[in-house]
Formats: sequence, structure tokens, C-alpha cells
Amino acid sequence: MRLSLSIPPNLVEDVQHWRFVLDFARICDEAGVDRIVAPDHVVFGEQLEAYANPAIGGIANGSQPTGPDGNYFEPMSLLAALCGVTENVRLGTNILLAALRRPMVLAKSAATIDVLSGGRLDLGVGVGWQREEYETAGLDFAGRGRLLDHTLEVCRQLWTETRASYESAELSFDGIHSMPKPLQDGGVPILCGGRANKNVARRIARFGAGWITWDVGAEDMASNVTRMRELVVVAGGADRPFPVHVGLFLDVDDAGRPDPARTFACLPTLADAGVTDVTLYRVRPPLVAAEAADFIGALVTEFRERAPREAAGRPSAVRSG
Repeated sequence: MRLSLSIPPNLVEDVQHWRFVLDFARICDEAGVDRIVAPDHVVFGEQLEAYANPAIGGIANGSQPTGPDGNYFEPMSLLAALCGVTENVRLGTNILLAALRRPMVLAKSAATIDVLSGGRLDLGVGVGWQREEYETAGLDFAGRGRLLDHTLEVCRQLWTETRASYESAELSFDGIHSMPKPLQDGGVPILCGGRANKNVARRIARFGAGWITWDVGAEDMASNVTRMRELVVVAGGADRPFPVHVGLFLDVDDAGRPDPARTFACLPTLADAGVTDVTLYRVRPPLVAAEAADFIGALVTEFRERAPREAAGRPSAVRSG
């Protein structure tokens, strides 16, 4: 089981602290964190109650963790910076609204980061929940699923074909060259986010190196993983286990102090359900490097002590071809 840390919210709340994100990445690299992931919101509208609407991808009774003026780094730009100050930790998005980017530009930026990082990039992608982000980009919110598929189709062609050709209702090209290619075989691994439904399963079967779960509790994880594996096979994916990512919020004790022991108590249950990767949110390290190193080191130690000890292999694609 692998541990990812999401970019801490306290690093982006005040401009005077923003450069500490580079120190945070170095500390994670040295502490043995497996992956750093960056969230994605390009813009915000003011109808944030949409986050609580499951019909459009939100979570019932959930709430967007910031207001419309919350600070979010553009994740690809951020990961490009982080790859220059790290050596071992993987770098990812969780999740990237990939359809908001022009596909060929996203393919190029992802390949660039993968090469500069020595093959350490993972792209976690999803459709998102906010209409305003699509409308501001001049895109159809209702068609966001197909827009994401189209984006991934183009990326895969440009990553894997020396002389790429593509034809769809959205775009056609022939004899196109895009270099450099990603260092990783088959291109940058794509982790598909969403609930256990046929659309996400189809995306995993076609493009995915794994599944980023959404709105699933530990008690329901086993049934959801089983359901998703069945749906992936129906969609044409390989009939074998694949990486499953779940997010956990860092708990606090009665005194308001971080409580990693309570946070990670569910790891055996998650592992039994087939979860391979845990992403930790609401991590707020001290903004002093030495103190942050102790804080993150303690998180990693607690995680390793409670997580299954079997070595986890690198995520493998589940697509059938």
C-alpha cells in the first residue's frame, strides 16, 4: 500500500507561504512519501452548493473546502516545479479536469514533466462537478464525459505514435509528430476518478492504470471495488485486479491535534477490499522546514506501521489494448 499527500491547504492560503511548497516537496521526497498530488480548479463560480449534488458529480451533504476565492495552483505548472526539487517521490494530479485543456497541449506538458522527472508523473483525471469551469472555457458541461474521453484519446495517440493520426467528431489530424515522448511505457499512467459506474469503468478499460474512488466509505469499499472490477471487464478491460486509490482526511484528536493513528486505523479494512493507494488530505504541516520534516516523517512512520507489509508493485494498465 502506497501513501500520497495532497498539497496542504495552508501552503496556498497566504502568498508569503507559497514558496514553502517546494520545501514541502523536498521533505516528502526525503521522508519516503510515495506520491504528491495536486488538486485542480482553474476558476470558480459562485454556486458552490453544486458540490453537494451527486447528480452532477458532487457528494451529498458535502461542501467545497474553500470559497470562490480559494487559491489553487495550476497543477501541471506546479508539478513541473516540483519535479526539479525531488528525485524519488511520484507526482500526480487528483484530479485534473483534463477536458479543460487543449488535448495536444496537455499531451505535451505531461510528456515534458514525465521526461524531466525521470518518469514519475501520474495523471488522475475526472469530469468534475462545477458547470462554471466548463462554461468559462467555452465548453459544454453536459458533454464533459465525452470531452474527457476525447482529450485522453488524443493524448494517448501523441504519446505512443511516432506519426500520429486521429479522427473523431471533435478533431481530425494525420501525420503529426510530438516529441519528446513520455519515458513510461505506454505513456503517462492515467488514473480515472469517479464512482463505480459504467462510464468510469469504460474509461478505466480504455485508458486507465487504476481507479480513484469517489464518495465511498471504508465499510462499502469491498462491494464497490468488486462492482468496478466487474464493470471494467464488461467494458473490455483485463480481468485482473488493478490499483485502487482512496482519499482519507487527517483526523484530529479532542484537543485538535493531528491523530494519524486514528486516521490509519482503517488501513487493514481498505487493504482487504483491494485498495492499493491512500491519499491523505487536510494535512497542514508546520511552515518551518525542520518541524515540517518531523511532522511528515511521523505520518509516514505511522502509515508504514499500520499498512500491509507486502511490497506493492507499480500500477499496471488494465486496458485491453
